[in-house]
Amino acid sequence: MIQVFRSSNPLNILWLAVLLFLTRFGGLIHFPAHADASFTGLFSRLLIVPPAGNFTDTGNLFWSAILVLLQALWFNYIINENNLLGKPSFLPALLYVTVTALFTSFLMISAPLVCNFLLIWMLQKILDLYKTEEATSTAYDLGLLVGIGTLIYFPFIVLFLAIWIALLIFRPFNWHEWVSAIMGVLTIFFFLSVYYYCTDHTAAFHTFFLAFDADFPVIKTAWPYRFLVLVPLVLIFILSLFRLQSNFLKSMVVVRKTFQTLLFILLIVALACCIKTDFSFSHFLLLAMPVAVFTAYYFLYAHKKWIYESLYLLLLIGILYFQFNNF
Repeated sequence: MIQVFRSSNPLNILWLAVLLFLTRFGGLIHFPAHADASFTGLFSRLLIVPPAGNFTDTGNLFWSAILVLLQALWFNYIINENNLLGKPSFLPALLYVTVTALFTSFLMISAPLVCNFLLIWMLQKILDLYKTEEATSTAYDLGLLVGIGTLIYFPFIVLFLAIWIALLIFRPFNWHEWVSAIMGVLTIFFFLSVYYYCTDHTAAFHTFFLAFDADFPVIKTAWPYRFLVLVPLVLIFILSLFRLQSNFLKSMVVVRKTFQTLLFILLIVALACCIKTDFSFSHFLLLAMPVAVFTAYYFLYAHKKWIYESLYLLLLIGILYFQFNNF
């Protein structure tokens, strides 16, 4: 499996679609009883009510898979276009599809899944910071993306820290760029406040700030052993860090800076689950992109085929097993 996706053969898109179907087939049997509340939370209070109730379980699963496939291909294109792994391949797309199928709650349409489009776009913009001499407009665009993502899923606001961290890593200090990022976020809320003022619903705008409620989330699960599916993924991630560390100084500057930024994004997203009390486990879908980059790096440069193929097969079997045995 891994050996096939190590190449950049366009036929791998077909294999990717097959894997996408395989890793989501179990969701038809044990589809979550209730839709992700986060998708109809702040976004519906401030803007519109998404037609989530019009989705059947099969339709929800199908459109979620389509979104994941589009994200995976776009994400894979960005990685290869910027030569972040050193070699073109379909491994980033493969790992993205795999990680987004870890839990049945990941298989449905949710706000974090939609926000992954914005997170991938942010990665593209962050890479642009290295290519341009003047990054004020890029920083502003990044702020806009964070502002839009916040309207869809409030914890996305913490990714504003990722903008400043990226500026710190990629750019010499320029206060214009840092302020420009703030202005990008504020632009979204300015137009939102104007809209509510003109429609005489200013009280509704105040509910936005009620969404900020720092607290540790309570993760409810009927069977904690389901988290055993994370064991091979954690092992692969640790091996990827060792592999990356051994090649770190040999890598191009942009590669080193990008992996440092992605590591900070991973930590920021992991901690962001603490700023919303009505926590949904689908929040961790935002980790799919950075995790996919690190794990793809390991699979691309691992030497012993029987080890990396066995690790991925173990991960895939774990995903399928827990989908069909949702105790």
